[in-house]
Amino acid sequence: MNLNLRTPIAFFDLEATGTNISTDRIVEISIVKVHPNGKEEILTHKVNPTIPIPAEVTLIHGISDADVKDAPTFKELAQELNQFFQGADLAGFNVLKYDIPLLVEEFLRAGIDFDIEKRNLLDAQKIST
Repeated sequence: MNLNLRTPIAFFDLEATGTNISTDRIVEISIVKVHPNGKEEILTHKVNPTIPIPAEVTLIHGISDADVKDAPTFKELAQELNQFFQGADLAGFNVLKYDIPLLVEEFLRAGIDFDIEKRNLLDAQKIST
């Protein structure tokens, strides 16, 4: 990847139990962090949401309760994820309306203030429309 970056950028995507940011939970998170020197880091985790995944949602993303029953909860992964995102701008598709708000909510439930104020936020959906 040939990007002219001054700070790292983390492209990420979430799968969840639904679309309600206040009540739904993350079931999978995937991140590709690209550094200014071109180095790439990839992190993917299945996440136990601690609530059932509706069957109609499993049909969309293919992740069932059985797939995440032994996975760590978001709270158990929160420190690792926060560290991985450290110093990075955030990017993805539809991240402004869904992924970032859901991610911030999950961090708050885990007792971590995930500050997005000093980060650039890039939503490919905004670029494409």
